[in-house]
Amino acid sequence: MEYSLSQISFDIWVLMQWGPKALFYLFGGAILGMGLHPSAGHFIAEHFEFVPGAETYSYYGPMNLLVVNGGFHNEHHDFPRIPWTKLPELRRIASEFYDPLPYHTSYIAVLWRFITDPDMGPHRRVRRRVKTLTPPEIPVRARVE
Repeated sequence: MEYSLSQISFDIWVLMQWGPKALFYLFGGAILGMGLHPSAGHFIAEHFEFVPGAETYSYYGPMNLLVVNGGFHNEHHDFPRIPWTKLPELRRIASEFYDPLPYHTSYIAVLWRFITDPDMGPHRRVRRRVKTLTPPEIPVRARVE
């Protein structure tokens, strides 16, 4: 809800500052940038819940050659400092951890399922509830002289 409110507020601000052409430009860029092109399927493949309880997914397919191994999503989040060239090796070395996890092999299949499966859609986007953190209590030490 907070995200929707902030997005709508931003859209209204853009509309008031620069008019409808600017808002259309931003909307058009989003559609073209994440349209039906197969490589745009990576966002859906990684961040939408295809299997209940599985929060994120990797992609192991030929598009990894074009997207600098961007499909090795779980591996990248587990070890963000490993270079993209070494992510396939990481998966091979730690296969007992990554093989049981659900993954995708086709961005086209991901897009097709997202469009045609009535259970899929924007409501399946993985979002976490933000917890309010309270500062830790620090014991106050009396000054001893």
